Amino acid sequence: IHPPLWFQQKKRVGGTKNIQLDIIHTLQPDLVLANKEENNKQQIEQVQQDYPVWVSNIQTLQDAMHMIETIGTLVHREEEAFCLCEKILTEKEKFAIQTKQKALYLIWREPYMAAGSDTFIQDMMSYAGFENCLTQTRYPVLSIEEIKQLNPGIILLSSEPYPFKEKHILELQHHLPSSNICLVDGELFSWYGSRLLHSFSYFATLHEQLA
Repeated sequence: IHPPLWFQQKKRVGGTKNIQLDIIHTLQPDLVLANKEENNKQQIEQVQQDYPVWVSNIQTLQDAMHMIETIGTLVHREEEAFCLCEKILTEKEKFAIQTKQKALYLIWREPYMAAGSDTFIQDMMSYAGFENCLTQTRYPVLSIEEIKQLNPGIILLSSEPYPFKEKHILELQHHLPSSNICLVDGELFSWYGSRLLHSFSYFATLHEQLA
């Protein structure tokens, strides 16, 4: 969705779980970028019958750096990709926190779902100075009682995929009065492309907010 003008001018090919092959055929792409977590395997296998497809599987910041460099090579923009990675890593080095606070990162409501132990979000939480309360993998569904048992000192409510709002802080605070609950920018915790340029300065501001 960034930048807005670019986004508005592009042809839509469906959602990540429901791509429209007929539209893709009209575009005749030289390269299709897919993601293991976001896209449907069967649909991507159909696309692979006609077009070159590169599938990413991102679980760590290091994976994200490799993805950027690989795509740079695939589209003949190696120098630009290298510079982008260097800028992201420079931003990372500016922000270093020693002590980690235990936190729960919620991505969905009704039912509540959280980022688990083998996700890109958890890796970014670690860089942001948080220790994930969850040991479960992927994105487990949690009841209020299960969240209470975790007893997180901090609960991070993501702006996406579910758009948590201030009213949801009050909703959870009723059940977890001792937890520090705040809204966070989901793009800067979970998007593993150029948005990473902004993640680490945001983490520093977030810690000031939580102090």
